[in-house]
Amino acid sequence: MRFVSPLLKRLVYPSLAKAGVFRRSSADGLGIVTYHGVLPEGYRVIDPALDGSLVTASRFRQQLRLLRANYNVISPELVMRWCVGKAQLPSRAVLVTCDDGLANVVTDMLPILQEEKVPCLFFVIGLSAEPEPRMLWYEELFLMLVGAREKPFSIRLGEIQIAGYLGSRFQRRALWRDITQGLEKCDYENCSQFLQEIRCALQVKDDFAWTYLEDAIAEKRFRLLRPCELSRLLAAGMSIGAHTLSHPMLSKLSEERAWFEIMEGRCRLEKALGREVWAFAYPFGGIEAVSAREFRMAERAGYKAAFLSFGGGLGADLPRYALPRIHMTGEMTLPELDARVSGFHRSLRRQFGWDERILSAA
Repeated sequence: MRFVSPLLKRLVYPSLAKAGVFRRSSADGLGIVTYHGVLPEGYRVIDPALDGSLVTASRFRQQLRLLRANYNVISPELVMRWCVGKAQLPSRAVLVTCDDGLANVVTDMLPILQEEKVPCLFFVIGLSAEPEPRMLWYEELFLMLVGAREKPFSIRLGEIQIAGYLGSRFQRRALWRDITQGLEKCDYENCSQFLQEIRCALQVKDDFAWTYLEDAIAEKRFRLLRPCELSRLLAAGMSIGAHTLSHPMLSKLSEERAWFEIMEGRCRLEKALGREVWAFAYPFGGIEAVSAREFRMAERAGYKAAFLSFGGGLGADLPRYALPRIHMTGEMTLPELDARVSGFHRSLRRQFGWDERILSAA
């Protein structure tokens, strides 16, 4: 697979795209792509593990132009009506979405969407309804680990003991993944408490986050949206969906805490926006992040649709509370995007029995 994936990206898909194979072979249905933001101008990538889900402004514009040229980019409102049986989708329909709600979606992403006349459904966490500047907890954790001095590290998170050495970037990244897996099981209150304990163990100053939030460029990369910026998205004709209160992995929470995250995030957004929030995206959204329990919760909560972060492309099955999406990354080429949206990539995977998790990471 390590050989096949580069071969597809660098040789097969460019050749097929140039020959128009993807345009001619597109299946019916709905293709959904999801971004996580645009890298602000002047921002220097800290680590691919941290920044790899964001795209450059130039690549984002190229991708939107490809979607407009080869497919029918539709509005979130049309998808909402389709979900409840009040509208039909055009052929080769594509929806653009974006998760998390970082500040750069207003400063760097929105202008491009407006210039290219592409509507977008933004999924934001409930904490964005608060006026205080905040960061995603797992990004705050990464920045703490990167900035801490070199030393052995050990901490207990409930029943989980995590130990490692803060040395090379590889060691810090591995420790970040270990701690993240532990905190994914925590609700907002416990996660905040554990972050404070980690901060103390690392001897990081309480106000270290302001180093990033007070920097004009870093703020765009790491700060979550504020209520006034949510209103700006709506005023620009964009749509807003819910992404829980604090971005935990729902499948690892108790039923009570998972339900609270799903409902509280929506309630805070609706209060701040003064309108119904009809769509929901599961945090992380991968195979291990959701289960039938979360699908039932999203339906019971009254959402009209809920979205995953894998398995997308035209021709895919479209369960209303498990709508598949194509996870965009900074490394995805235009031919690969075309192959995935058209459904060709998924058909190839099924034909050869390749695992979704292997290819989605490719």
